[in-house]
Amino acid sequence: MADSFGPMHDEDADDGAVAMGPDGGSPRKEPIRVLVVDDHALFRRGLEIVLAAEEDIQVVGEAGDGAEAVDKAADLLPDIVLMDVRMPKRGGIEACTSIKEVAPSAKIIMLTISDEEADLYDAIKAGATGYLLKEISTDEVATAIRAVADGQSQISPSMASKLLTEFKSMIQRTDERRLVPAPRLTDRELEVLKLVATGMNNRDIAKELFISENTVKNHVRNILEKLQLHSRMEAVVYAMREKILEIR
Repeated sequence: MADSFGPMHDEDADDGAVAMGPDGGSPRKEPIRVLVVDDHALFRRGLEIVLAAEEDIQVVGEAGDGAEAVDKAADLLPDIVLMDVRMPKRGGIEACTSIKEVAPSAKIIMLTISDEEADLYDAIKAGATGYLLKEISTDEVATAIRAVADGQSQISPSMASKLLTEFKSMIQRTDERRLVPAPRLTDRELEVLKLVATGMNNRDIAKELFISENTVKNHVRNILEKLQLHSRMEAVVYAMREKILEIR
């Protein structure tokens, strides 16, 4: 499909969204059930048309604001909620927490025009697994849905870059070290974590370290278990905050 929501502006955008996730997933027998949430009916309709062409993706419902999204999520129990950030009545970020409560298995992808770092951070804290700008191509939307359904996280490249820049600034502003020692990671786990922090996916990390992709997945899983975290993104934030690693 050649359609797109708009031109990509980030220099690395041609590579698509940055894929990050602990699990490679397995082939699905049932289509990925998607709930589309956006306050613009025309945009919702456009997404439905685009996703209808994908045999493994099924749009099961739509909502025009965050409050309606929570109700629809409770009724439909979708696999993926594709949701805007800023909407009337109740915004997408506020709705994230409630959706995770009524539909715990649902994974949330924010699809928005907002490139504000604060919105990205708040979305992650609220439980979003992906954060994509509406300027991405329609092909990338379907790819992101599949990736998140398989256990990965997705962030538009320009937002991932801002995220890392903010982490670095946060460390530079903080001179104190926490008194509680951080869980010890092996040298190999630290290597993997540093590559995760640059936005590399499992396949690229495997090539970089000359190990199998399954080995990378195991390392990431061990890192998350040791740090008692739920996502790769949280692991990077934790590691940089605790001075486990630094990105220069």
